[in-house]
Amino acid sequence: MPVLHPCPDDDGQPVTLHLPSAPTGLAAWMDAAAIATVVPGGAMPAALNGIAFDAWAGAAEGAWDALANDAADPEPPFVLPPGLAAAAGAVIVEEDGRVWLVAPSNGFGGYDATFPKGRVDAGTSLRCAAVREAFEESGLKVEIDGFLIDVRRTLTYTRYYLARRVGGHPGTMGWESQAVHLVPLAMLAEVATHRNDVAIIAALLSR
Repeated sequence: MPVLHPCPDDDGQPVTLHLPSAPTGLAAWMDAAAIATVVPGGAMPAALNGIAFDAWAGAAEGAWDALANDAADPEPPFVLPPGLAAAAGAVIVEEDGRVWLVAPSNGFGGYDATFPKGRVDAGTSLRCAAVREAFEESGLKVEIDGFLIDVRRTLTYTRYYLARRVGGHPGTMGWESQAVHLVPLAMLAEVATHRNDVAIIAALLSR
């Protein structure tokens, strides 16, 4: 049956989840060969790979800068094609080798699961936008480790960064996501099946 997401949308309106995702048991989080899933407000183990799951209380505009890691390895110039909007995303690799994905609410955009991403606000760097989108869509506090790939989409040109979890709690995902998954690298293509994610997965596997 439809349920309401605990977070309202950006206009303060309730978000109905027509086909809610199902969480896995807590044991899946500790198994590096298993897919683990949490839903909004769902239970999580206290920690994973030595990093606690705690809601990021200080997340706000301006909090992304310290995690953008602008002094990291140089990245290629970002050349925005005419007519497209700039966007940024994060490919978050867990210490055990699994990768974090988000399930857009009600399959928005035709995605069952994908990497957190979003448009870049004016005056915001690509790296900061990637940190912000990772938090808003997955509840995770991440630090950028470096450039991965640029991907052209219908309306946006998106720079994806490699990132790692340093805090946060996926159960606090925002309204745009109805689940957060932790997926073994070898199973990514089975879970993130949208054609737009093929190149991202290939870049991750080839690094």
